Amino acid sequence: MQDGILASQGLESMRKHILKHLEEHRNAFDYLQTHLVDAIERSADQMVSVLDRGNKILIMGNGGSAADAQHFAAELIGRFLIERRALPAIALTTDSSILTAVGNDYGFEQIFSRQVSALAIPGDLVVGISTSGNSPNVLAAMQVAREAGVATMALVGRDGGQLKNVSDQCLCIPGHYTPAIQEAHIAIIHILCDLIEQKLFGRGD
Repeated sequence: MQDGILASQGLESMRKHILKHLEEHRNAFDYLQTHLVDAIERSADQMVSVLDRGNKILIMGNGGSAADAQHFAAELIGRFLIERRALPAIALTTDSSILTAVGNDYGFEQIFSRQVSALAIPGDLVVGISTSGNSPNVLAAMQVAREAGVATMALVGRDGGQLKNVSDQCLCIPGHYTPAIQEAHIAIIHILCDLIEQKLFGRGD
């Protein structure tokens, strides 16, 4: 009987945990729907302008945000929903030789800024993804981009952190629950990919 009670209490605790996660997810997406629709469209318009004139998008982040950066670049170079030409995008998170060489020789905070310094030119767009808005290596790269006259965009969480101050456009999901922020970021990325394809190539089937 005691084992049954403990098991029941455990299941109830897990149920509350699941519902709490879903509540945080819903709150993030409610904010996305009520506050960021216009900002997402402006961001898509900027990306379309960059890509339409033959420039490129450079994307970076750490951990889960690094995976989001790679996902974003993959959708642009490959395809999202329609068949079309490849679009120039680079995830600055993928070259292990660059990351380890720069990290070893200059420090982890410069792993993205060195790449931005080498690759970004005016007309490009540098996108930084950080759930806290305060990732030092992302911040350093965004500052290098701005000093070089390269446009910047940030996907952030919480209060936007320091990145909101060095970004021409900032898409911020408030709150402190990192998983929900990341889930909203990937939704934004998918919406941006869809809008880019529609604006550049027309709607697919």
